[in-house]
Amino acid sequence: MKQKYKNRLATELGDKPRDVNKITTQDYEFFKKSFLPKNLNYYEKVAGFAEKIIPITPDKKSIPDIEEALRISHLNISPTAVYSFTALASFAIIVVSILFGFVVPYVLTGGGFTSFFFVFFGFIMAAIMLLPLSKLPFIISNQWRMKSSNQMVLSIFYIVTFMRHTPNLELAIDFAGEHLSPPLSLDFKKVIWDIETNKFDNVTESLDNYLQSWRKFNPEFIEAIHLIESSLYENDEARRNNALDKSLQVILDETYEKMLHYTHNLKGPITTLHMLGIILPILGLVILPLVVAFIPEAQWYHLFAFYNLLLPVLVYYLSREILSTRPTGYGGSDSSDLSPLIERDKVTIKFQGQKEGVSVTPAFVGLFLFGMLFFIGITPLLIHQLNPDLDIAFTDRGIVPVQDVESDTTVYGKLLDYRTINTDTGPKQDGPFGLGASLLSLAIPLSFGLGLGYYYKLQTAGLMKTRNRTKDLEQEFASALFQLGNRLGDGIPAEIAFGNVAQVMKGTNSGRFFELVSNNIIKLGVGVESAIFDKDIGALKQYPSSIIESSMKVFLESSKKGPLIASQALLTVAQYIKSMHRVDERLKDLMADIISNMKSQISFLTPTISGIVVAITSMISQIIGNLGARLDELGGVDAPVAGAGLLDMFGGGGIPTFYFQAIVGLYVVQITYILSYMINGIENGTDRIGEKDIIGNSLIKSTILYIAITGIFTILFSIIASTVIGTL
Repeated sequence: MKQKYKNRLATELGDKPRDVNKITTQDYEFFKKSFLPKNLNYYEKVAGFAEKIIPITPDKKSIPDIEEALRISHLNISPTAVYSFTALASFAIIVVSILFGFVVPYVLTGGGFTSFFFVFFGFIMAAIMLLPLSKLPFIISNQWRMKSSNQMVLSIFYIVTFMRHTPNLELAIDFAGEHLSPPLSLDFKKVIWDIETNKFDNVTESLDNYLQSWRKFNPEFIEAIHLIESSLYENDEARRNNALDKSLQVILDETYEKMLHYTHNLKGPITTLHMLGIILPILGLVILPLVVAFIPEAQWYHLFAFYNLLLPVLVYYLSREILSTRPTGYGGSDSSDLSPLIERDKVTIKFQGQKEGVSVTPAFVGLFLFGMLFFIGITPLLIHQLNPDLDIAFTDRGIVPVQDVESDTTVYGKLLDYRTINTDTGPKQDGPFGLGASLLSLAIPLSFGLGLGYYYKLQTAGLMKTRNRTKDLEQEFASALFQLGNRLGDGIPAEIAFGNVAQVMKGTNSGRFFELVSNNIIKLGVGVESAIFDKDIGALKQYPSSIIESSMKVFLESSKKGPLIASQALLTVAQYIKSMHRVDERLKDLMADIISNMKSQISFLTPTISGIVVAITSMISQIIGNLGARLDELGGVDAPVAGAGLLDMFGGGGIPTFYFQAIVGLYVVQITYILSYMINGIENGTDRIGEKDIIGNSLIKSTILYIAITGIFTILFSIIASTVIGTL
């Protein structure tokens, strides 16, 4: 009523009245701004724009499923906007292909170069992208659901450990929401928010409403929550604790069973991905040298469109489909305590004579490596543009200009080796085919592999050290909690018990952690809570872990009720951590074969086979080019020459090794990135820090191995080719 009168006064005074009925939740807006990825916000804006231009309504049967996916993804768009965006994006692909595939080359060359290949390829890509673009809300919702569900075992652990000493479900949900990272923490906070805003009368109703969204995807999570709720109605303490223990055991057992079926069913899709992404492309590379040598119409951009555009998109989409079937409830490291360190990690570069050095970001290092190596890779093209007649030869008498090479000199290779090719429009120069250009082109895939690899590796190097140290502490923390609980059960005060356990476990991560707590208490004179949780001096600052933090929170809460209650709480927490670790190890054992096979593919087989194929292509190109020159010489004599009809066969230049190697090398980088992303997804679920670390290390190792093998075999096969040609 007060607001209505304010609006009336505002109207009479000429001000714009505020809409009383429009209520917005500031917490939800803050959530979207803080945790919804920027690319999803852009997707909302573009989809809304597309709906205004070409509104396309999906069929009525699909609308409920699309709306559910949009609700889970927290996307504020309609199903019509989804289909409109799909149509607009496909149309944009066609327009871009026409523009850059035909119009721009036609204008720049004055009609000298026209190719409908990219126009045709654009139509194919637009047709292929219709399905994934229309399924984009489902892909996003699956990813969002994986992020939430991978924290469910941990969430049940937090709720159960809190309710062991304080049987209050509302406080337990709030406790779990405080120690989990988004997005599941936000769901739990939303459960409490709905109670505070009187949407539901109690926590049971609010929780049951939230659990409806998981009924199809994670029934064991719902069963575990119901067991926790049932413990509140038990009068006997032993029966209450048994219900809590049963809830955690249920979700652990069901998670293990689902992952067991997933690993068994994973062999078929992984084999398909292996054949599509590695075996078939490499088999194509084996016969490709002959194809490009005898089919003059084959150009390097045809290979680029297939190997670097179409094939990676298909492999990536297939890998996302495989990951979308991954069971929920397992994996995904809770890196919320490491989040303040993300994007702050800098690299210190020290020059000679400097003590402090220069601090630069990983992005700067990655861009610098990429720019420097990419420039080296394209130097053959730049040299030819600046001086088309410049070229040198690598001979048995040293490095000499091409025009000074004598007839009896063995030529192992040339730097550029641009050849004159007869075409329908007349002779033109094509290349570079030279050995030097082929070796310099190795810097192109190296620029992508090292630039992106070092960007990811340097970005997560400090985080992974802290995280590995914390994981080591988590593995042995259960034993430390047993000892701490036993000391408290003997009546020893907590301030002294920490020091005793630190002495017993001296030299371990747990011993160092408890030693930090004991030193803070003794030397700084602070209490137990400050010694553990203080932002400046607390022991958790050096060991950021949600499990350890929640265990210590449980310890502090239970210690308020006496040392015996605190002792029992710690012993129970230790048992829970042991159970979770045991299931974790069993799941890793299940996936060991699949993960090791995929790692061997990206670390050895793919770069090795691709490098050898590129070297063979270089050798064939060198032999055919020299045969073509010899046949030209023979065809120039007056007498008929047997086999002179082969002139047309060897007259085509084929695809220069320079472009061929760059395309294959870039594909090795792309397939390494995709398989590394998939390895992390299968093993850890949604884990951004682990994903960057795996991709960074894999890109660096695979790219360097590919470059080394390609360079060595290219030089070796070039010497063999020169020897063969010299005998003709």
